[in-house]
Amino acid sequence: MASNEVKPTAKEDENAGNWKDSIFNPRTGEFCGRTAKSWGLILLFYLVFYAFLAGMFVLTIWVMLLTLDDYVPKYRDRVPHPGLVIRPKQLDMLFNRSQPLQFNTYVQTLESYLQQYNDTEQERNEACAAGVYFEQEGEVGEQRKACQFKRSSLSRCSGLSDSTFGYAEGRPCVLLKMNRIIGLKPRGDPYVNCTAKRDNPIQMQYFPSEGRFDKMYFPYYGNKLHERYVQPVVAVKLLLNKVDYNTELTIECRIEGSDLRNNDDRDKFLGRVTFRITVKE
Repeated sequence: MASNEVKPTAKEDENAGNWKDSIFNPRTGEFCGRTAKSWGLILLFYLVFYAFLAGMFVLTIWVMLLTLDDYVPKYRDRVPHPGLVIRPKQLDMLFNRSQPLQFNTYVQTLESYLQQYNDTEQERNEACAAGVYFEQEGEVGEQRKACQFKRSSLSRCSGLSDSTFGYAEGRPCVLLKMNRIIGLKPRGDPYVNCTAKRDNPIQMQYFPSEGRFDKMYFPYYGNKLHERYVQPVVAVKLLLNKVDYNTELTIECRIEGSDLRNNDDRDKFLGRVTFRITVKE
């Protein structure tokens, strides 16, 4: 009986041999077209090359670190004016005053933030003179003292007499603070002024009185030198009435009364902040 097996032709055997030789040629000892010595030289070259690049990178970083100060940033010209920050950290707030679950998150955020301002904690700081910059001299690395900012100075927005910060009564409080900038000494007498973007104004109360950032909290010396420093805070209580409920209110707050910028169209948070709040009943 004749066999149906097809034997490979000589040309096919030659092609198969050439393909195998391209991977490893036993006659010349080449692997992928290169001898062991050639591969060794290539690997050595790349090892030295990348070791040189890594060394240059480490040297560059080391030289750069030698130029930095542990306590003061080298370049501060890009942030000469502070931004205004709101707490709770929400630019859109919506809640029903009769449903605590809807505003508990805001209340908890305020309570947590104000822990560092507790009177017992702040009594460890200095009772500074109001209206005067608290400038300090000291040795390199010496800790600077911090002025007291007691939570009780926020009065009806302190969370001490009203644990809901006014949210349960439909007259919520928000906290405003400036970003920290080392060495900042604002000229004038900076204060917060908030307005509603509508025809009818909204009554508001400010704590501390007149919403002022006292000069005694300036200048700031940096996180390492000023570990106990806390930023001055202005609390704004929105005295809403029934006619203000169930309507989205847009509130803009600005730092006024000083040389701090608050009208840069390129940065909506430079010296100002805008937030929206809707209280339902």
